[in-house]
Amino acid sequence: MNKIPFVATPGQAVTVELPEWVAEIIDWDKVYRSDEEKMALAIELSKQNVLRGTGGPFGTAIFDRASGLLVGVGVNRVVPLTNSTLHGETVAIMLAEKALGAFTLAVDTGRELFTSCEPCAMCMGAVLWSGVNRLVCAGAAEDARAIGFDEGPVFEQSYDYLKNAGIEVVRQFMRADAKAVLDHYKDSGGRIYNGKES
Repeated sequence: MNKIPFVATPGQAVTVELPEWVAEIIDWDKVYRSDEEKMALAIELSKQNVLRGTGGPFGTAIFDRASGLLVGVGVNRVVPLTNSTLHGETVAIMLAEKALGAFTLAVDTGRELFTSCEPCAMCMGAVLWSGVNRLVCAGAAEDARAIGFDEGPVFEQSYDYLKNAGIEVVRQFMRADAKAVLDHYKDSGGRIYNGKES
């Protein structure tokens, strides 16, 4: 028997939402003064996402560079929301832009994106198009690959491209903390999803 393919219809919506627990750990009025504080938040988001069973082991926080205030956060929501594009970076970018009512995060004072792991190929593009002018990554792509994730075609030239576009890039900052979350995810039987049924 042939299956009838699903056809998207006009007006059909796609949901992008954070788990309810995020409100418990986010202080939107806090001024984040150091890279350590900013990255600690991104890693804590990834850790809580795993511990609470609400998605994959990746978290992102976006900050205004002048004020140190949080602009948006994201956690991986691929499996719970059945959408392969809902990585921590893309969720944070989408929700930050929605909150600001803008299609870009670019401002004169600059915005920076802290992520618990180096971006996959899709998220590298999202970072470029988002308008942030600084990218700070914790875990290395090889840490994600070591537990079974496929980060796609990301090369040293990919980072050079971001730098040439005016984006400052910092890699493997607080890597051990982020790697511990990835390892815990694997050890606890977390689902690995790479575009194939599993």
